[in-house]
Amino acid sequence: MPTLLLSKMEVKQLLDVDHLLPLLKNAFIKHSLERTIPVQKHRSSLPDSLNSSVVLFPGYTPTLPVYTVKVHAKHPNYPPSIKGVLLLHDLKTGELLAIMDSTYLTAVRTGLTAALATHHLANPSADTLTIIGAGVQGVYQLRYITKFRKIKQVFVYDTNHRQAQTFTDTMTEEIGIPLIVTKSLTKALSSSSIIMTATWSKKPFIFANTISPGTHITSLGSDEPNKNELDIDLIRNSLFICDDRELTLKSGALFNHQSHSSTIDAELGDVLAGRHPGRTQESEITIFSSVGLAFQDLVAAWSVYQKAIDNKNKYRNITL
Repeated sequence: MPTLLLSKMEVKQLLDVDHLLPLLKNAFIKHSLERTIPVQKHRSSLPDSLNSSVVLFPGYTPTLPVYTVKVHAKHPNYPPSIKGVLLLHDLKTGELLAIMDSTYLTAVRTGLTAALATHHLANPSADTLTIIGAGVQGVYQLRYITKFRKIKQVFVYDTNHRQAQTFTDTMTEEIGIPLIVTKSLTKALSSSSIIMTATWSKKPFIFANTISPGTHITSLGSDEPNKNELDIDLIRNSLFICDDRELTLKSGALFNHQSHSSTIDAELGDVLAGRHPGRTQESEITIFSSVGLAFQDLVAAWSVYQKAIDNKNKYRNITL
């Protein structure tokens, strides 16, 4: 059987966020309540210390007849900083059903997960937002959190002030919400009830004494060894939710602090399933820290593939 070959543009045309959301939510619940196969994420540095190669596998959830393997290149100075390819296999036979660009797919599933977690953990009345890191993921976090709740004002901080201004101009026009660039990290952290970060920082920059009571923080930058956004005292004094306990300890926010599993209050799937209540007090500080999981790629790729095979003659097929 031929293998479907999909470009970044074709994936972008096929991926329906509204269709993806319930698949993503259900996959997180299954992962926390029913998993039998651990998610793996393997990283290797490259000669330039900023660059790395990452493999995420297997993308698996018990409700789908397929699995994925994703290979990513991370090169922060060469946008898009994350590039890659995803392989979609038949779960029973191993047949390679599709090869697709994973750049857009990864950005969407990451931003949508961040927004989903933020909405469930932030105070119901929280309507001011700070974006730290005016890159691709900042765009998707902002775009998708406005699907879940009304945001009245957005502050933007980036060490590259010009990039922050460009981000602000672009996103103000897209979402119709006032965006304000701030050059002060302290002001950025204290100005909002929701903070969403996605940076390449190697040192913590969010500390307990810079955060107001009741704030929610979604941190995407502490996703591999030697990347760090959150101070350990802040983590220990917050409700700390992760996407996967084992990977958070092995390569995420807690690895960088050499902390213990007792620091983790729950996984996102536990909160979505109602097994953990999530936020219980208005004054509580909550954190969602994500390393990124292969089954997120799987459900996005499956959604793309299902739409593509409905019009299979429209797309390229190859025989390997």
